[in-house]
Amino acid sequence: MKHYSEACEENKDPILAVLRRELADCRSVLEIGSGTGQHAVYFSRHLPHLTWQPSDLEINHASINAWRDEAALANLLPPLILDVAGDHWPDCPVDGVFSANTTHIMAWPAVVAMITGIGAILETGGVFCLYGPFNYNRRYTSDSNARFDLWLKQRDPQSGLRNIEDLVELASASGLYLKQDYPMPVNNRLLVWKTAVE
Repeated sequence: MKHYSEACEENKDPILAVLRRELADCRSVLEIGSGTGQHAVYFSRHLPHLTWQPSDLEINHASINAWRDEAALANLLPPLILDVAGDHWPDCPVDGVFSANTTHIMAWPAVVAMITGIGAILETGGVFCLYGPFNYNRRYTSDSNARFDLWLKQRDPQSGLRNIEDLVELASASGLYLKQDYPMPVNNRLLVWKTAVE
């Protein structure tokens, strides 16, 4: 079944503008939390130099495959099953990772597992792009983000907006350093990490 996300439609062009720059030298990208599949189709279509590997829980694969089948793009691979908190990450070293709107819907241990896993699979000099809303100095950047965080926590007390300082510390422990922090529309950001070049 093909699902549709309005948020994906609204943010795809601002994200693409950053990905064109940050993933210009990459060859293969693992997308974590591909959701409906809209981003996978849009970005792989507009970044034909990349092999785009979607991934998500199996429950979301039907929609991803529906979007993929309709697009018929040679550089868009079938989705992989990936539970970031599980023991079995795909054995596919990549030089790029992209994830959108994931860290605030996960419990913190899953966020730790995701970034640790990314650090393990990214090749030397690889890039990790993370899109979403974040807190700075443990403060909300807007009233709308504060309301969104309250809604998230009412739905699941273990979810919520993450503090960029915590993410930077966590990523550093996995060999990733923050290269760029891009402001995005609607009080979101796109954070770009790189692995150290030996």
